[in-house]
Amino acid sequence: MQPRNMSMSGVVDLAAVKAAGEAKQKAEQARAEAARTGQVPASGARLVFDVDEAGFQQDVLQRSTEVPVVIDFWAEWCEPCKQLGPLLERLAGEYAGKFVLAKIDVDSNQMLFQQFGVQGIPAVFAVVAGQPIPLFQGAAPEAQIRQVLDQLVQAAEQQFGIVGAPVSAEGVDEQAAAEAPVPAGPYDALLEAASQALDTGDLGGAIQAYKNVLADDPANPEAKLGLAQAELLHRVQDLDPQAVRKEAAERPADVPAQIRAADLDLVGGHVEDAFGRLIDAVKRTAGDDRDAARVRLLELFEVIGTEDPRVTAARTALARVLF
Repeated sequence: MQPRNMSMSGVVDLAAVKAAGEAKQKAEQARAEAARTGQVPASGARLVFDVDEAGFQQDVLQRSTEVPVVIDFWAEWCEPCKQLGPLLERLAGEYAGKFVLAKIDVDSNQMLFQQFGVQGIPAVFAVVAGQPIPLFQGAAPEAQIRQVLDQLVQAAEQQFGIVGAPVSAEGVDEQAAAEAPVPAGPYDALLEAASQALDTGDLGGAIQAYKNVLADDPANPEAKLGLAQAELLHRVQDLDPQAVRKEAAERPADVPAQIRAADLDLVGGHVEDAFGRLIDAVKRTAGDDRDAARVRLLELFEVIGTEDPRVTAARTALARVLF
């Protein structure tokens, strides 16, 4: 049996998560103007940008592990492109960071045009977790485009846990936002109590405290990661590691066994092993078993944090086995 107060050192640092949450709050304020203009905010993030072959790897493939990237293939001579392009740019602002828009001039980037198998322009694709997804071709009606974008955003979140980086709808002065002191948040006391409960092994108390915060603030980063950590510890606290690993080795097709072993892998600091085990389970299975392995993988992503390069790599691997 695992000790009740088993350590998660090396997996996630809640103090760092809290600091990151505060930094994110400032950054979102500073990026608010970008939601309306699509220009480059202080952080360097952009909602709308041009892409060429040299920058495709970084600007599209790497970014697609953090936010869905919609690609608009266009050309100066294409009249429908002149109608569709501004509409997509406006929608990128309205969706406020749920996706970003990459514009590719096909005359200057013939290799990308050919690699995507574009038959005519305008053509719109998406890239999620490094995987291309065709969306539509031609100057489609706005209502249809919104429906496609909604489905894209939903699929990115549900299949890969990719939610982008939403920005505020109202603009603020960037310099003032950067220099203004951060007031104590309304959930600081609850989060501190949850963290203390977690440190002392009161997993039930920690889980409830984090859920209380998320009930009012579903996007709170410290509460989301703290809850993921507490729930993981709660799942493994009564497991017999030797028996779990023996069962997983003897029954590779048993998804619940692989899920339990993956939980233990993560608690033990073997992050890549945990991710790889579940990706293999997704690849080998179908139906409810496949979905169970995928959902647990997304939960473990929350424990590690979306910025971790191991999560980025695992998302890309997951996309390869799903598509």
